[in-house]
Amino acid sequence: MSQDLSETSIAERRAAILERIALAAKSSGRSAGEITFVAVSKQQPDQNVAAALAAGHRVFGENRVQEAAARWDERFMGHRDQIELRLIGPLQTNKAVDACSLFDVIETLDRMKLAGALIKAAEKTGRMPRLFVQVNIGAEDQKSGVLPGDLSGFLKSLKSEYDITPEGLMCIPPLGEAASPHFWYLANLAENHGIQNLSMGMSSDYETAIKMGATHIRIGSAFLGVRG
Repeated sequence: MSQDLSETSIAERRAAILERIALAAKSSGRSAGEITFVAVSKQQPDQNVAAALAAGHRVFGENRVQEAAARWDERFMGHRDQIELRLIGPLQTNKAVDACSLFDVIETLDRMKLAGALIKAAEKTGRMPRLFVQVNIGAEDQKSGVLPGDLSGFLKSLKSEYDITPEGLMCIPPLGEAASPHFWYLANLAENHGIQNLSMGMSSDYETAIKMGATHIRIGSAFLGVRG
């Protein structure tokens, strides 16, 4: 069951996370301003999302197009122009039009078929979100993402076929393994391909991710409580 947290509790959690972000950045010779704190609002009760908005939070990550549309195009429609909305879950090609209409950033581009669907959706909607490529950093069979060894060819194909230049890479390290080697690997891939943005690190390991170069960290339970 999801936690219904008070507005004060969420504001305090946000302040504590921002302080830890600043400390992690400073310890690695970086500025806290280089790091975007993405609140993972998927499956969270509206009360918690409203409290996050009241605390001044403006960047949210959602996992499913339908759930995000119900929240941000309906129940929280009045806040939509004030926030940045990021898709951090897998995207089916038949949802590409809805995703282009709704999201500012899609972090889970992982195949050419989806790239083609997004191009067509952008032509239809007049809107193309900024794109990150999801990398299957641990080469796990059950996870989406481009395999690290296929990344170079994938990026070349995106450019040559669709004139798409992703602005970042995203990864989710294997559960139960130390995250830092995977974060280092993603940072190395980004550097080798001239990519500036890295979406990596969650509630349990975001400070490590910052030290490894993360520009975007995705925090859910540490900020908004345990999801149902």
